[in-house]
Amino acid sequence: MSVVNSGQLALGLGLDDDARFENFLVSAENQQLLDYLQADCDEQFVYIWGKGSPGLTHILQAACHKSTAEDSMVEESTMATSGALYLPLKEKRQLSPEILQGVSSLSLVCIDDIDEIAGDESWESALFTAFNSIKESRARLIIAGKTAPKNLAIDLPDLHSRLQSGLILQLKELDDKGKLLALQLRAKQRGIELPDAVAEFILLRAQRSLLALMGILDKLDQSSLEQKRKLSIPLVKSTLGW
Repeated sequence: MSVVNSGQLALGLGLDDDARFENFLVSAENQQLLDYLQADCDEQFVYIWGKGSPGLTHILQAACHKSTAEDSMVEESTMATSGALYLPLKEKRQLSPEILQGVSSLSLVCIDDIDEIAGDESWESALFTAFNSIKESRARLIIAGKTAPKNLAIDLPDLHSRLQSGLILQLKELDDKGKLLALQLRAKQRGIELPDAVAEFILLRAQRSLLALMGILDKLDQSSLEQKRKLSIPLVKSTLGW
């Protein structure tokens, strides 16, 4: 979980600095969704869903970075809300539902992995309360999950209804060609040359999720720096044990 630029909640964990809108590879299918999220939209609640590994976490963290940058450009005395929260519910066992108290004082609340709290009474209740407090404030709420809100196995009827009340957007997963381009884009932004043959070698052997691919790039970047070698298939094999 991460809170950025907030005096109200001090959780101390940072966002992935690479998770920006600028380095998210946008397919034609997702262009409208990305354009909307980057615009100054009036919708207070947005629900984004996508099967597989379409990059939901990247999008939510990018939204937090953008909100924080915008907050920093406004005089604090003129702001009713400030700060951004990114909360991955896949880590809920390490957290308490009380973390959602007071979130209406923030500019943006991004909740990832909503599927993870299905059937958990304490978390469902806490999210419902937070949802209502946000609705009465100027804060914005973005929630992401692996399925459309109507298909979530949420036990609390009122919460299930709330989750279907906003703008619902679907993020489509990249095909293999898109994932290869995304990997090369991230490498380029780090100043790393990732030849087609090396990228294709990685894609053939790695787990296909974007998160896993970017984790592999992190390891290869570190290995390349330590060994002072360019990225190559032999370096990939020795670093990853393939």
